[in-house]
Amino acid sequence: MTVASSPQSAGWRPVRQADATLVTQLADDVARRIDDQGLRPGTRLPSIRTMAEQAGVSRFTVVEAYDRLVARGLVQSRRGAGFFVRARREPLIVEPEAPADSSAPPVRIDVTWLLRNMFREPSASAMPGGAGLLPAEWLDPEMVSAAVRAVGRSVRGTLVSYGSPLGYAPLRQQLASRLQAEGVPAHPEHNLLTTNGVTHGLDLIGRLLVQPGDAVLVEDPAWFVIFGRLAAFGARLIGVPRGPDGPDLDQLDKLAALHKPRLFITNTTVHNPTGHTLSAGAAYGILRLAERHDFLVVEDDTYGELHPGGAIKLAALDRLNRVIFAGGFSKMLAASLRVGYLAASADLVRKLSDLKMLAGLTTPELGERVVHRVLIEGQYRRHVERVRARVNAARQQCLVALTQLGMRIPHEPHAGMFVWADCGRDSEILARVAADRGLLLAPGSLFSPAQAPSAMLRFSVAMVDTPGIWPALAQVLKT
Repeated sequence: MTVASSPQSAGWRPVRQADATLVTQLADDVARRIDDQGLRPGTRLPSIRTMAEQAGVSRFTVVEAYDRLVARGLVQSRRGAGFFVRARREPLIVEPEAPADSSAPPVRIDVTWLLRNMFREPSASAMPGGAGLLPAEWLDPEMVSAAVRAVGRSVRGTLVSYGSPLGYAPLRQQLASRLQAEGVPAHPEHNLLTTNGVTHGLDLIGRLLVQPGDAVLVEDPAWFVIFGRLAAFGARLIGVPRGPDGPDLDQLDKLAALHKPRLFITNTTVHNPTGHTLSAGAAYGILRLAERHDFLVVEDDTYGELHPGGAIKLAALDRLNRVIFAGGFSKMLAASLRVGYLAASADLVRKLSDLKMLAGLTTPELGERVVHRVLIEGQYRRHVERVRARVNAARQQCLVALTQLGMRIPHEPHAGMFVWADCGRDSEILARVAADRGLLLAPGSLFSPAQAPSAMLRFSVAMVDTPGIWPALAQVLKT
């Protein structure tokens, strides 16, 4: 075993008042000597006290520097013996991708394909025309960052304890007040449960209420992820045609009588993918049919904040009798801030809470504290108004540009971040051509529970900020 030479003999001197801290300077100097093989595997670094005395720095500085080297995998700590240079690892060799087999069938464009492409590492050449997120620059990262910092300063022991299964109590109180203001009779202790986003909430509902073979009514078109989740539970998906005012009530009546569904899942406000919002007549019709055929209604309000206000909520009309309301904050704050909630009858919330504990034990409270901080600071309402205004302006640009490219918009949306456009041919074929050219499009077949061929495409209005998007789309449409 060899012992490393002192920092002075190695040529390192601490530089006071430099841009880099003394910890960074020391860690980087040792890392460089390891990379240059000046320090070989198995070499013991000077003790913390020796290093501190010879370099003229504090022991704390040396401890922090050594810990960074351990975290980088360059140094190993051995209890009672000191710090040693680790053996060098061979670089990971990535096998080159095999050339495409021209005789192989084309890649199937399905829900998994779209999700995989939406969540891949960012690429300078990628143009996400069909993605479902707003750009960070449209939101307010500094507002969220400030809330994170405030939470970090205010919490201590609570971070190492379990949170409440129902969710962070002050946040539930805020949610109850917001919902009550919109006519939804939500009590924070009896009718509310926080979730890791709306998707998690819908997953809990499916796990609790859907058994293999059960019929579940969904809108056609509708959000494609829920199709995959319900299919995983063994549900039979029955599509109900969705129009500008809501689901086709005659079809809903006939399908409910025929299939005896357990649930009907509807995106009432700012529907994904069409952007339409439920009319009063459709809302009352849904509740009337739910009572007649004895099924529950799941009201997905994921994009509700993008509506200018005054939209009818089924949960308000129904008083949380047959309706389960699902909402969240990820779309308006940050995609990685997975905070959502469910409002339902006390009996359902109790059962959903039990299931949440079985699946995840309790609530990851940190994110909920951040959302709570954002809400109590009073900036959220103005933030939503700014985002909505920007989305509205971008949507108008999209409508004009898509129409100029020859696409038809059957019913223009009046709110929301999506445009549902008819390209006049099989949109799955078009999406495959676009993918080969670095442009991500979402074909209409993905938004149908039957995955039937469709000429429709869902466009995100955020595409207006993507350089070169319109010429690229024009080239795809010419193929």
